[in-house]
Formats: sequence, C-alpha cells, structure tokens
Amino acid sequence: MQSGRAEEGAPATPGTLYVVATPIGNLGDLSVRAADTLAKADLVAAEDTRRARTLLAHAGVEGKELVRLDANATEAEVTRLAGRIAEGSSVALVTDAGTPVVSDPGSALVRAARALGCTIVPIAGPSAVTAALSASGYDARGFRFVGFLPRGGKDRAAVLGKIAQDGDAVILFESPHRMGETLRDLARVSPNRRALVARELTKLHEELLEGELDALSERHASRDWLGEITIVLAPFKESAAPAISIEALAPRIDALLEDGRRAKDIAELLSLETGLGRREIYEHVTARKLAREDR
Repeated sequence: MQSGRAEEGAPATPGTLYVVATPIGNLGDLSVRAADTLAKADLVAAEDTRRARTLLAHAGVEGKELVRLDANATEAEVTRLAGRIAEGSSVALVTDAGTPVVSDPGSALVRAARALGCTIVPIAGPSAVTAALSASGYDARGFRFVGFLPRGGKDRAAVLGKIAQDGDAVILFESPHRMGETLRDLARVSPNRRALVARELTKLHEELLEGELDALSERHASRDWLGEITIVLAPFKESAAPAISIEALAPRIDALLEDGRRAKDIAELLSLETGLGRREIYEHVTARKLAREDR
C-alpha cells in the first residue's frame, strides 16, 4: 500500500481512504485483507482509540498513529484529516464494531475525502445487519435498514407507522436501556409479526430470540437487557384483523393518559395500532381528557 506523497516542490497525489469493516464481537472475524490494510496504512482514524489499540494488537500491528474520529468530531477535525489524505496519506477508517458509516461515524470523512479527489476503498467484512438477517431465516429478497428508532414523539410514531406493514424485512438496532419500550411499541403496531432479536452477535453470550412480537414483548420486555442488540422483523403479511370501534379504545386511552402521554401522541400511537383515523381518535382522546379533568 503506497501513499501519494510527492517529492518536495511537486504537487501531491491524493492518497486513499480505506473504510475498514472490523469484527462485531469475535476478533477471529478480522479478515486477512483488513489486517493487512491496518498494518500498511499511514494512520488509523478510529471511533474509540482504546478499542482500536486492542484490534491492532490482535492484528500484530504496533506503533501505528491513531486519530480519534467519533460522532462528535468537528468539521475542522474532519477537514484536517481529509486534508492529510489529499496530501498523500493513506488512512484506515474503523469504528467500534462492524462497518463504518452503517449507523456509525465516518460519513463526513468519506464525503470530505471524495470532494478532495481522494480514492475511497471499502474493505468488506462483518456487519450486524447481515449477520442477524442470515440467522433469521426470513425471506429477505429485500430489506429495509432503519438503524436506531427515534426516541419518542411524532418522529418515532412516524417511523413505526412506515415499518408496521413493510413488505420487506426490517432491521433495527437498539440500546439495552430502551429495548423494553421498543419491544412493546413494535408489538402494539404489529403484534403477530415474527421477529428475531439478536443479542451480542459473535460474542461469548450470543443470544437469538425468535417469535411473534406480542409473545416476545410479553416474555422479554421487562428483562434486564445487556449488550449490542439487533432486531429483524419478518416481511409483513396481510391478515384479517377484527374491526374495532373507537369506543372500545376507552380503557387504553385512559391508561395512556394516566402515563402522562399527550393527546397528540396517543392519537398517533392508537392510529397505528388500529388503523382508525388520527383526527377521530384525537377528538375522542381530548374529550376523555376533559371529562377526567371535570371529575
């Protein structure tokens, strides 16, 4: 691997940015090509330099220059690093686990390096997305990768609405402390849809849980979740659903009001669950809210 440094006084030939996929847990998954790239690059740009040092040590790479480039990197930091590539350096970009840019930092550097005429080379390798999908057994002629769901409000409701009846498989990432809420929300919008919950993929405590979302939520929403989690939703299949009247929603509306949910958010959620119109539900929610306040 050669850098593009020129002789003094001559214009520099742009270098190369290598986007290197690294193990999602098991260091044995580091490819020979990835290890060779890390060894020969002039420097490594890493989401977390401590984890990168562990990876480099496993690959037998010593004395490598490391530059931190995480999700909080400033525009100036990205520009400075892209400038080094433009001046002829070869840089290997890695994140904590898996493929950079896929729900991980790195996109800004890739864009900046390309804008300066640098060569971009992907070094393929492990990905939690494809690993979980392969273990699901679902028909995956197409799939939608969502990454992390919005944390709440109308943005979360909108994304849940889009994926609730998606005819392709859907893949999500989730953090342990939000996993219970996410399982419950998914079960509300698609109770009979099958899903695979893949936890700690390739690691010592790898766990795969598969079943219908309502059953998964009932059994596991309240557990203490740990580690990295990937969720695969099977392609949605149309099924006959019993009609529900807006009056039958009264107990559910009251429970959500007790939880302090806003009328607008309740209307969004129940519309997704039932298929009833948001405006109609919103009017019913506000009426029940006023009646409760008058008691």
